[in-house]
Amino acid sequence: MPRMLDVSDEVRAEIGDEEADRLLAGETAPGSYDCTSCRTPGDCEQERTSTVLFIGDETAVLAFAHAGCLPSQVVKVTEEQLQGAVKSISGGGPLGGEPQPEKAVPEQAVLGVTSGLILIAGELHPALVVEPTAPVVRPGTNGTSDEFLPLLIEQGFLPVTELSTVPPVLHGWSVLLAVGQLHAVLQPGAGDGRPVAWWQAHQPLQVTEGWRTAANKHQQVLMFAAPVGSIGRQPREDLLRDALDKAAAGGRLVAAALPLAGT
Repeated sequence: MPRMLDVSDEVRAEIGDEEADRLLAGETAPGSYDCTSCRTPGDCEQERTSTVLFIGDETAVLAFAHAGCLPSQVVKVTEEQLQGAVKSISGGGPLGGEPQPEKAVPEQAVLGVTSGLILIAGELHPALVVEPTAPVVRPGTNGTSDEFLPLLIEQGFLPVTELSTVPPVLHGWSVLLAVGQLHAVLQPGAGDGRPVAWWQAHQPLQVTEGWRTAANKHQQVLMFAAPVGSIGRQPREDLLRDALDKAAAGGRLVAAALPLAGT
């Protein structure tokens, strides 16, 4: 079975043509792996897979990801980040050495997603609230500042100072709802623009009947995003709304209306 593996030019330049060819031939690539982005299993014989090379000061670690989660790329990190966040990822290991039982990859923020109904201008709208578990740095940089909101603004999300109007539709993005469950938030892919998962549920998330009814009525879902520590896990929709209002007033909230994909 041919391996559906993508080795980008920048990864090839770092690991060399010989190693890249061995990967593509299946000599050193794993059959199955744990995605370095979403942490769920993948199989490069069954689905498109990206090679991701993490480079520290002295160590390089090759990992694998679902192509829908990450493109094949080189990510530069500090040696402390590389050595300090040790995870067991099937098939990844320091280049030039024997495969290790523990492989080092940099710790990544996980996106927490909460669904709820938000009242705007007297009407209930289905909403998703996204908050990472840690600061999100710009990919490929050694920066330490939280770039979560700037990165989303670059994608077309708009800052929100108060929840008084419905944010504009962000075309190209969508929310995938299938069989009444939330599966993913999709964004345009690089190059051909075909949708890829920006966020994907490890297991489909249940939503309330009211949320699903509102989503089908409006055919769109409002997505709000805030930096780590802005919203928290709120047990009730009124508390979620209060947290959103405070984040908006503090300049820590962006939003967009995403078309609904699925039913």
